[in-house]
Amino acid sequence: MTAPELSEPAVDPAYLAATPYIDSDHAAVRALAREAVGDETDNKAKAIRLYYAVRDRFLYDPYSVKVSPDGMRASGVIERGKGFCVNKAILLAAVARAEGIPSRIGLADVKNHLATARLRSQMGTDVFYYHGFTELFLDGKWVKATPAFNLELCEKFRVLPLDFDGETDSVFHPFDADNRRHMEYVADRGSFADLPFGEWRDAMLKYYPDLMREDLPAGDFAAEAAAEANTPQNKNA
Repeated sequence: MTAPELSEPAVDPAYLAATPYIDSDHAAVRALAREAVGDETDNKAKAIRLYYAVRDRFLYDPYSVKVSPDGMRASGVIERGKGFCVNKAILLAAVARAEGIPSRIGLADVKNHLATARLRSQMGTDVFYYHGFTELFLDGKWVKATPAFNLELCEKFRVLPLDFDGETDSVFHPFDADNRRHMEYVADRGSFADLPFGEWRDAMLKYYPDLMREDLPAGDFAAEAAAEANTPQNKNA
């Protein structure tokens, strides 16, 4: 007797639907998704292409945080060409849904996140609350993907870039390229079908009042990283 074929576990339709922040039905989101996947039809292969498109085409910029609905939508990240970790996680979730891949947002508190002296001063803490990543449903399971840090930025900070194979969780390395302590996950905030905007906004205003000021002077995070990397003490580290 032939064994019955096992069917894929059911996925909540909410993880495929367009939402206020994961606006996968937006023309710019759909165009980016289609261009990135090309003629690929396999969901895992499509997810890999989408991951690298979001990771490297959109610059990581913690000074680009916009505590507003418009500032947090996936289509807004495309328009600006940059974003911070939650922005880029939302964008990856959106292009995945545009290609029929279930997705959701994961949030966690982390320590030893990439930061410059200016950013650490404005944050007033070494904890990054509500760090964002994406979870993609591939081959019957949820797989974590973290597209936050573009390759060029990783090279400036001498951290190992995060790759994604569609099978194993892509989360931050505990040590950098010089075997120094890098990232530590300290609290799990949960997984969501859309950004819990009110909860996230309240946390940002509570923990980072200086960084969230509307009159915050513009910064160039990549330039700060490059300058610090070229200081004598870092060159000889």
